[in-house]
Amino acid sequence: MIKRTIYFGNPTYLRFKDEQLVVSLPEASMLPEKDRTITIPIEDIGVIVLENPQITFTHQLVSALLENNVAVITCDHRHMPAGLLLPLEGNTTQSERFTNQISASEPLRKQLWQQTIRQKILNQAAVLKQEGRKIENMKYWADQVKSGDTENHEGRAAAYYWSELFDTSLDFRRDPDGFAPNNLLNYGYAILRATVARSLVASGMLPTLGIHHHNRYNAYCLADDMMEPYRPYVDRLVLEIMDGAEIPDELTKEHKAKLLQIPVLDVIINGRRSPLMLAVQQTTASLAKCFLGELRKIEYPEMN
Repeated sequence: MIKRTIYFGNPTYLRFKDEQLVVSLPEASMLPEKDRTITIPIEDIGVIVLENPQITFTHQLVSALLENNVAVITCDHRHMPAGLLLPLEGNTTQSERFTNQISASEPLRKQLWQQTIRQKILNQAAVLKQEGRKIENMKYWADQVKSGDTENHEGRAAAYYWSELFDTSLDFRRDPDGFAPNNLLNYGYAILRATVARSLVASGMLPTLGIHHHNRYNAYCLADDMMEPYRPYVDRLVLEIMDGAEIPDELTKEHKAKLLQIPVLDVIINGRRSPLMLAVQQTTASLAKCFLGELRKIEYPEMN
């Protein structure tokens, strides 16, 4: 079932009752009294974004959200995603899967990273092709990716990709602290990261222990690994948002509303069309099987 992504940008009181998220808007709201309370089934929710500093929620609600594997994203004073809350347990055979993940051999991890980077580059090439750019070099680099990407074809492809993706007059450089449209990309990647991390937990794996990323300060290394081939879907959505529009330094609610559609974007995986959130579940489930020795290949989406 496709889970909902819920965004709260106004002062709100959130609580739990009868398996429902109860949303109570303040009396100062312009809505009539009968419309100031809304209920949403907890089981329908996949991701929640809490942006306004005047949002209040109960501990009982937090427990219910975690029991239902809801990813809770909190935002900072700039209204950008800054924190992610996930359950500690998400799978009945979690201990066994942790053990297999931790004991995965170095050759296996390198082979999985090879698959990941190859599909990322191919998906980036698909985005560039839609923009009328040359992609022969991207296809070549994808074919040349070796186990562990020891020759850093990911970096070569990225340098070309970012130089060609946007209007050359922008002189764009991908920098999380850089000028727009970096803010759109940052927000979109945060939503994608939460979606992937949530699925990793549901598949019984540690989001912290990556197959390639190993930053000691990063609690979501595996999520960052698995989201790589999905990043181009965010990039393509950002291109659509930018089409003929000027992007301000601070994103509007309209921008955020479009980026919150990321979990339900259409993707093609295993030859079938699927919402991105469900495709991510296939990806993380296949990764778990790779760690168990039941598969040798991660299932990733392929861009048209």
